[in-house]
Amino acid sequence: MVRNIFILIPLFYFFILLQVSFLVHFSLWRWVPNLILISVILLNIFSFSIKLGVGAALAGGFLLDVFSSNFIGFWILILLALAFLISFVFKKYVRIPFVQGG
Repeated sequence: MVRNIFILIPLFYFFILLQVSFLVHFSLWRWVPNLILISVILLNIFSFSIKLGVGAALAGGFLLDVFSSNFIGFWILILLALAFLISFVFKKYVRIPFVQGG
């Protein structure tokens, strides 16, 4: 789990640099896609580990806070709340069928 987060941090850093330097020039209606938000949502949906999702939310939120003009902790709180919400919805309402070998 820790190894995966150490792999995600440089990837998220690359996404942040891509978002604030390159994608700004190709914005649609003055809107730039938030790559970290999209990747944290997808990681929480397709990952079976809540620890990986929360770690990704913390790392991505910290990097978004460093590169944004909002107060420190804004994106961390949003991404953590989103990670816990996705985890809660999946535990409460989604069942994954397992095929039993016979």
